Amino acid sequence: MTQIRFLPILQAVLITVSVTSAVLAETGQNAVSDDVIAAQNASLAAATAGAGFGPQSPRDLTQAAGANPVDFGEAPDVSRMNLCNIHFHHGAEHRGGEFTKYAGNGDGHGYGSGYLYTGTLTDAELAPVDYKVGNEKHSTLRPGDTIEIHYVHTTARIDPGPTLNSCMDEAIGNPQLSVVGFVYVLVNDDSAANLQKLNEVVVVDGLHQAVNMPLNLGDPTRYHGSSTGPSFNEAGSPFQVSWTVYPKVVKVSISSVAAWLSENEFDEDHGHGVRNLITNPDLLAPIN
Repeated sequence: MTQIRFLPILQAVLITVSVTSAVLAETGQNAVSDDVIAAQNASLAAATAGAGFGPQSPRDLTQAAGANPVDFGEAPDVSRMNLCNIHFHHGAEHRGGEFTKYAGNGDGHGYGSGYLYTGTLTDAELAPVDYKVGNEKHSTLRPGDTIEIHYVHTTARIDPGPTLNSCMDEAIGNPQLSVVGFVYVLVNDDSAANLQKLNEVVVVDGLHQAVNMPLNLGDPTRYHGSSTGPSFNEAGSPFQVSWTVYPKVVKVSISSVAAWLSENEFDEDHGHGVRNLITNPDLLAPIN
């Protein structure tokens, strides 16, 4: 009975090791030490101390405490905003829900790190594919990989496009920003959810909307934070973002991910690196 009980845990550990090792092998890197991550966190603390930066992202969604004093208004419901950008990170940036397994420190630049799906997958779902998924200059994606996708919304009157710049316009110097975040796990199963469908954007009542976001994934965590990505590992992000992150993970067909990366209006061709988890209370807003 003991062996049966711990088999899923062992399988999850083996998946974590193999995925992280594969990412680092592609970049020719070994995982950096804890000292490197600690030094990055110290640099971030020094760069933001007394500088007036608002709360930062990503964070552990299971921890509600925060001491950052900067407050800003909640963005409107995304149904009243424009979808301006869609992108995803290779590894979940947030920790919580069904994504609490730490992938490791990675290469120190956002790859091979983040948090992983803690559920189990079948051998068929994990079967390798015979094609590349993602730009080879960055880490390519494989069945079993976890991604965190961000549907970015703005109050500016824009057309969707590449990067956060597409969320800004000349008429509004400080548009409100909102990100709806989901964690997906990639599987070799064409009957799983289709990323092209999930990411479909249409105009509804004059606003660009991602109409197929999977909103039946448990009670989301809502909090005030910032933009993410490893470029902010040692610098504060100046953007104020209303976040909504769902706890349950969706299985997504890896072939649909390859298809979406090959052609999309956001010029996305790879999974982005992850920013180190923010744990400094001075850089976190309390979750109410």
